[in-house]
Amino acid sequence: MNGAFEYVFPSIKGIQSGHEYFVSMCPLRLIPKIFLFDDDELNPELRAQRTLNKGRVPEIAEYILGNLQSYTFSAITASIDGDVRFVPATGTTHGSLLGTLHVNMQSRFIINDGQHRRAAIELALKSEPRLGDETIAVVFFVDRGLERCQQMFADLNRYAIRPSRSLGLLYDHRDQRSQLTKLIVLKSKFFCDMVEMERNTLSERSRKLFTLSAIYSANSALLDGMDTSNTDETAQLCADYWDTVSAHIEEWQRVKESVLSAGDVRRDFIHSHSVALQAIGAVGNHVLRQPKTRWNDMLKPLRTLDWSRANAHTWEGRAMVAGTISKASNNVALTINQLKKHLHIPLGPDEQRTEDAFLRGQHGK
Repeated sequence: MNGAFEYVFPSIKGIQSGHEYFVSMCPLRLIPKIFLFDDDELNPELRAQRTLNKGRVPEIAEYILGNLQSYTFSAITASIDGDVRFVPATGTTHGSLLGTLHVNMQSRFIINDGQHRRAAIELALKSEPRLGDETIAVVFFVDRGLERCQQMFADLNRYAIRPSRSLGLLYDHRDQRSQLTKLIVLKSKFFCDMVEMERNTLSERSRKLFTLSAIYSANSALLDGMDTSNTDETAQLCADYWDTVSAHIEEWQRVKESVLSAGDVRRDFIHSHSVALQAIGAVGNHVLRQPKTRWNDMLKPLRTLDWSRANAHTWEGRAMVAGTISKASNNVALTINQLKKHLHIPLGPDEQRTEDAFLRGQHGK
């Protein structure tokens, strides 16, 4: 190795499964230059990582560029295929663990975890070169062949569990609609204690009627095209709407009063499911544009609507498919149509076309 050009990384040495590995901080400008992708054209069994999903890269790059003062990245994990040597630092208490990792420039770096971060960093640097001075943690393993690299990829992703959408919304302080939804839940007299804030699904024994992610989707439909610049006023307006709606859905009130269990209502009725909430939100988009004094009269017909899942005549093909609740976009659209018709709200041209197509299909059966 004498006389060869080298990369030199200040590093900390560790041991896992009896083998050395190294942790270093790398300038972002270095990331695209040294880390390579496997050839996309190779068969999967000959690659050490998955094919890059190029659709994700601009989204991650926009996240960086849109949050220059607060973006956060976890470490990249990479294997080094080539000659390496670790030189311990001298004169320090932990001299055997602290030092510099010397890597021959002929070596090959293969990302085991973080290829989308690497591609996004490269794209972001084109718009904001100053990012190049910032750093990201890199965990280096010494390569022990393709089979080991593939096993590392499998192991690193084996227990990676994406957080629930509700939990992601709960902790997201950048998305204004997310912030609004949390504020609406706090301001609403009905939603208080009725919304599961962390999980996407509700167990049979859960005392909650709704998930935060379902309320988020419903509020997105409710506020579509509306001015939401005044967060506090908008949240109060929406909370008042949902409280008015809740007064006309008997089962919701009976759950609030602990007369009915939330599990029984979710099992037997559709109105606490995402497809119905989104439809109620979409109807509310029309209601919010009317004077508040009219809201109660406009929504009163909800009292006479049979929301039960046993009412297949109304809900099959709309909120349900073969007896199962469906939140597919077409089912949401048809559920919106049903609510609008019941509340005597005219359908828009696109909504009418969707309705006509549905009715033709029903008559053809």
